[in-house]
Amino acid sequence: MPSDTFVIVTAHNEAERIGATLAALAQAFPGARVWVADDGSTDATAQIARESGATVVGSTRVIGKGGAATLAAREALGSEEALGSEEGGADATVCVLCDGDLGESASALPALAQAVRSGEADIAVAVFAKRIGGGVGLAVGFARWAIRRRCGVTTRAPISGQRALRGAVLRDVLPFAHGFGMEVGMTIDAVRAGHRVSEIELELSHRATGRTPTGFAHRARQLADFVRADIARR
Repeated sequence: MPSDTFVIVTAHNEAERIGATLAALAQAFPGARVWVADDGSTDATAQIARESGATVVGSTRVIGKGGAATLAAREALGSEEALGSEEGGADATVCVLCDGDLGESASALPALAQAVRSGEADIAVAVFAKRIGGGVGLAVGFARWAIRRRCGVTTRAPISGQRALRGAVLRDVLPFAHGFGMEVGMTIDAVRAGHRVSEIELELSHRATGRTPTGFAHRARQLADFVRADIARR
């Protein structure tokens, strides 16, 4: 019997962890179709994903997380609709979004899908039980403020990429905001469309960026994309 869940994994140069992430997802969501949104990776990310049985939707150059995920989401929705179901095809299924660097901890994600299936939320967002890495909190603080200002919702994990939502809700939040603004824009757009957002604490881990020049540069890019998403939703 086909699964009522499909998964979209975002990745950029995640060859070291994508295999473990996909293996955990295969066990967590038996029978679910998996798409990997490969944002112009130059390592073996796409090859490993294909060998793991995922469908890779990739760009030949870096177009940003939101752009790559939009391409994969549209292809996934079209494919699920083509499969069809008595309950309404893609719109009746649950989509799980996650980052490619979760590794074995991706096994915790079914809790998000269950929250959506049970009606607890229209979008369920994972809050990492333990903070891993990070900087001084400026980028995340801005993301929280932007979401609260634009749609009135207070969030603990405004930029968490680990989410579950129904296909019908996914349609309402496409296209995703540019780059790292994807989750900020998604939350604002979902709430404005009348959907309920709930946060669930999970034991997850990922590849962290520390307080290094590379880490601060990464967070500066994130902040720029958060500002862009905020301005676009004035």
